[in-house]
Amino acid sequence: MSWHPQYRSSKFRHVYGKPASKENCYDSVPITHSVHDNHFCAVNPHFIAVVTECAGGGAFLVIPLHQTGKLDPHYPKVCGHRGNVLDIKWNPFNDFEIASCSEDATIKIWNIPKQLLTRNLTTYRKELIGHARRVGLVEWHPTTANILFSAGYDYKVMVWNLDTKDSVIAGPVKTINCHQDMILSMSFNTNGSLLATTCKDRKIRIVDPRLGIVLQEASYKGHRANKVLFLGNLKKLLSTGTSRWNNRQMALWDQENLSVPLTEEDLDGSSGVLFPFFDSDTSMLYIVGKGDGNIRYYEVSMEKPHLTYLTEYRSYNPQKGIGIMPKRGLDVSSCEIFRFYKLITTKSLIEPVSMIVPRRSESYQEDIYPPTAAAQPSLTAHEWLSGMNRGPIMMSLRPGSELLDSQTLPPERPLSNSMVQVSPQPLEPMKQPAEDGDQAPFSLLEEKVPKWTAEHHLGEKSCLTNGFDVFKCSPPKTENELLQMFYRQQEEIRRLRELLIQREVQTKQLELEIKNLRMALSSALLHPCPQGHQ
Repeated sequence: MSWHPQYRSSKFRHVYGKPASKENCYDSVPITHSVHDNHFCAVNPHFIAVVTECAGGGAFLVIPLHQTGKLDPHYPKVCGHRGNVLDIKWNPFNDFEIASCSEDATIKIWNIPKQLLTRNLTTYRKELIGHARRVGLVEWHPTTANILFSAGYDYKVMVWNLDTKDSVIAGPVKTINCHQDMILSMSFNTNGSLLATTCKDRKIRIVDPRLGIVLQEASYKGHRANKVLFLGNLKKLLSTGTSRWNNRQMALWDQENLSVPLTEEDLDGSSGVLFPFFDSDTSMLYIVGKGDGNIRYYEVSMEKPHLTYLTEYRSYNPQKGIGIMPKRGLDVSSCEIFRFYKLITTKSLIEPVSMIVPRRSESYQEDIYPPTAAAQPSLTAHEWLSGMNRGPIMMSLRPGSELLDSQTLPPERPLSNSMVQVSPQPLEPMKQPAEDGDQAPFSLLEEKVPKWTAEHHLGEKSCLTNGFDVFKCSPPKTENELLQMFYRQQEEIRRLRELLIQREVQTKQLELEIKNLRMALSSALLHPCPQGHQ
């Protein structure tokens, strides 16, 4: 009998964690001592926000991302809550707007000025009043502007519409009353049409956020869930919690059937909460333990065993909370695919940890950076509340690239079903230059531009799309590859349109010169010079 080792090919098998140097950390930060099981940190490409201590109320710090090093002990705070701040979240579509919730049973929306704070910020933009007890969680809708969700200790999830001129909103547009105990976590699917929650009764629920109806509920007793997370477009959920023997455990669930988990995995016997993070672009799952110094990461696939352990980042400094940078804020030149911000209370330190794919080439690595969600909503609050669903607007992380057109995501259709219908749309603008002028640009080019010039340009670039030979590339096999090919074709069409317009301008200039020469020749023939002056 021969033994055959199971090798699994993966471009992320050698991902490693790289902590920032001392001068690139945030030192002397007064991190909160709250025992609430939250991240206490929110990050975007401009700021890092951290919950802190404040006498007589609740507050948090907003530090510019580039302002590393030791923090001034008198650094201004954002304070206005009458109780401790329990959760903060940046608006995914506005890097200068943040939501905070507190033990005073209110949610506040703050506008952060672009210049540095010189004194404490106490004026909020909006105040949301509706919960009867303290509010423990806030979440922005992933694709819709001005829709915020909050979960309180009154066992209610409230849906808020911020698209009003009122500075005080006295009631939500929807209240979800299906929970029998305190809500521990909330997570949205990709287009925000489903909401998954965990509760202190250890049940996982999938809820329609507009109707408040429970669509699925897990009654499995072997896994007591604490945190839950939708895994992108894989139609799966991941939950972290404890087993019957109080071991820390994670479980993978089928979104359509929560009766029994697809797989369970015991991790260790520690007591801290496990925070899961999923990168839908790379299908990588990160498990961060509160009170640990380690970060485990896995690769998620549709086939069994679904979860493939990659490796673990180890550190002696335990994290009390954690923040993550959105994909658009990563350093693509160093092949960084994820970045954590660890809150280390024992040192009053915030330490960035970058997840790096080791590559020798310094050029942009398109295979590890597929199109990702952009900072632009695809729906208005009114459209979403009226029943419309739409996936996120996508963008390329290639430096200098433009935002991908929102028309590529038609409403009320999932992303995977829209591929065939979308591709013909970018071809329509090609007709526009022909309709603007009296003559078609193609006919002008064919008549006026020398044939060898056109063949030279077409032969040089027609088969290349952003440096890729489309005739030598293999057909796309996955949805991401299909998206990448589609976006390359969009860019190529845009480039050809620009080239066409340039050729048309050159052609008109040549026609004008020919016309001037003919007029000069005809005038010379009609008015010949006298022979005496020749």
